[in-house]
Amino acid sequence: MTKTAKADLHRYLRTAREAMLWKLEGLSEYDIRRPMTPTGTNLLGLVKHLAGVEYGYFGETFGRPDHEELPWLEGSAETNADMWATADESRDYIVGLYKRAAEHADATIEGHELDAVGHVRHWPPQLREATLHLILVHVIAETNRHAGHADIVRELIDSAVGLRPDRDNMFEGDRDWWESYRLRLEQVARQAGTS
Repeated sequence: MTKTAKADLHRYLRTAREAMLWKLEGLSEYDIRRPMTPTGTNLLGLVKHLAGVEYGYFGETFGRPDHEELPWLEGSAETNADMWATADESRDYIVGLYKRAAEHADATIEGHELDAVGHVRHWPPQLREATLHLILVHVIAETNRHAGHADIVRELIDSAVGLRPDRDNMFEGDRDWWESYRLRLEQVARQAGTS
């Protein structure tokens, strides 16, 4: 693989990170923590989770552990503790943690070739050896998956959607157009459900 391929992958990871952080902008502490799905999905929790993901995959995997304390990843931690922020874990703390995790990850990405091999302790033994290329693809996929979750959660909170504030990648319909569109889809779904 070429340096261009690594730069392309890194750019996609950075873009996904930016999308995650944008989803928090302009919202109250309550709104960024609100559990918006039956499984408790919330915006700040997604960012907290991804901070741990980046520290793990780009730190520990490549022998570059960080010195950040992440007690929610310890064996004695409450189940799903990485998917929500406690009242004591401020927005600034979680966002700062994610940015520090990204800086740590960026140093790993910039300091290794795509074929560099790391070791993922929690993967099955036959898969534990993984190249930086594979880890980059894995983390890009996971970050974008959670960015999709964040997009839907943010839309449920205040109707803000898209990749970033200046480019939402959505059809340029006004509120009435979108409501008419949604109602049309509801009607089609009902028709299909009675067939």
